[in-house]
Amino acid sequence: MDLKTPLYDVHLASGGKMVSFAGYSLPVQYKDTGLIKEHLAVRNQVGLFDVSHMGEVVYQGKDALENLNYLLTNDFSNLAIGRVRYTLMCNESGGVIDDLLVYKCSEEKYLLVINAANRAKDIAWMKQHLFGDVTFTDESDQLAQLALQGPEAKKIIKKLTSEAEIPEKYYSFTEQANVGGVNCLLSRTGYTGEFGYELYCDTKDAVKLWNLLIENGQEYGLVPCGLGARDTLRLEAGMPLYGHEMDEEITPFETDLNFAVKMSKSDFIGKQALIDKREPKRERIGLILTERGIAREGAVAFFNGEKIGETTSGTMGPYLNKACAMALVEKNRVQIGSELEVEVRGKKISAEVVSIPFIKNK
Repeated sequence: MDLKTPLYDVHLASGGKMVSFAGYSLPVQYKDTGLIKEHLAVRNQVGLFDVSHMGEVVYQGKDALENLNYLLTNDFSNLAIGRVRYTLMCNESGGVIDDLLVYKCSEEKYLLVINAANRAKDIAWMKQHLFGDVTFTDESDQLAQLALQGPEAKKIIKKLTSEAEIPEKYYSFTEQANVGGVNCLLSRTGYTGEFGYELYCDTKDAVKLWNLLIENGQEYGLVPCGLGARDTLRLEAGMPLYGHEMDEEITPFETDLNFAVKMSKSDFIGKQALIDKREPKRERIGLILTERGIAREGAVAFFNGEKIGETTSGTMGPYLNKACAMALVEKNRVQIGSELEVEVRGKKISAEVVSIPFIKNK
């Protein structure tokens, strides 16, 4: 049976169409809006997501930093308190176990946010590789997470939070922020390609926080948003999704995540494998379909009649107003502007290689 977030009843009362996702029952969209309206609300005004299914773990102790630098691909040696850094966690073969965010709360305390679908395997892997003076705590069941995303997001936060507690820089956060009387970790992060915040609070405060944001966001066009819009928004923004653009067989270099891998570090799990594999044989590209159709995951891509790879994600971009997709293909076979074909339901459809992201933050 699927788990429920603290906002399950709120979603039902709001007309949420519930689906099973990563072991949770979550809204894919809402009856009064639907995916396209929810997507466009985030692009043009503001939307609110329940992402309480995400996992959160804490590393604490004098060896916490050393643990993270060995476990993860990025380098946290120069990460400042109150800042966030994106990273990957690789296996010994250089494949990606998960992608995650690391929040530095103090010199000896780090909060890691992991994907819900990977929570069990991530935690097992992390525990297996603990060493030295460090404590590891899974806080996933104690925390709720809401994402307030869109150009009007700050106006809502300013109504509920003092200016001094609002993080200004992208990938920065305030660990103890008072948001309308709710104690939150308030973070300038998101997964939509828009300006926005993510808020972490105790599960017992989730409904209060959700209602506060909904109430104070009405004048700015705030709407609750489901998983459907979350996926189309991240795809338009060219953001990879675990299980699609990356998995345990795909290396970070194949999916254009080099920026999150610091080969200059003395060592990390998977480093030697990445060295041994040398230059990647595949690369992630963006596609715009130039004929009618949508290339979902797994559509075969052809160039000059030869198969060169497959799409990893695809949709009709509601803001872009075009069908777009990302694909993993043989490296250096195509470039920006190249024309190729993708096979959709037995029919080959023309597509053009374009840069990622498909849209840029306004």
